[in-house]
Amino acid sequence: QVQLVESGGGSVQAGGSLRLSCAASGDTDSSYCMGWFRQAPGKEREGVAVLYVGGGTTAYADSVKGRFTASRDNAKNTLYLQMNSLKPEDTAMYYCAAGDPVSVFRPRDYNYWGQGTQVTVSS
Repeated sequence: QVQLVESGGGSVQAGGSLRLSCAASGDTDSSYCMGWFRQAPGKEREGVAVLYVGGGTTAYADSVKGRFTASRDNAKNTLYLQMNSLKPEDTAMYYCAAGDPVSVFRPRDYNYWGQGTQVTVSS
């Protein structure tokens, strides 16, 4: 079992920055990937950034490339998402996930989810 707890969401103006955190506990070494997903009202959950735990490489959705950076502090067992140059379309509930996905941006491939943290970007 893996437990994930997100924090760091909030309200910012367009162009601003936020850093999300995801504290992981439990059997985290069993997960091949850890990542960030988001879901806006009326829309499907979508992948934002996924980190390959063993190799350290990260995949990003095209919509956030160059603006968002995912990283992991192994000592603290915490995943981060640094979000810069935020846009109103980034407004969503952001979730941390862990698992062994076949397709890294497919939500149903992930076994473990946090409760989410809200990000609101105003224009």
